[in-house]
Amino acid sequence: MEKWLCWGSLGVAGILLLLFLVDMFMEIPFGGAGYIVDGIGVVSCGLVAYLAWDSSTEQQ
Repeated sequence: MEKWLCWGSLGVAGILLLLFLVDMFMEIPFGGAGYIVDGIGVVSCGLVAYLAWDSSTEQQ
């Protein structure tokens, strides 16, 4: 993976993680999709962010 792709995927995962957390507590962007959907979204965004960070550190 190239460096810009790692940083781009980390940014998108961070934005989606923020949206899922706001939806979990305030039910604003997605209308309160449910705690199961939001929980799976938070876990998957965290996993993608970790993998992007790990790939970014291997590029150096």
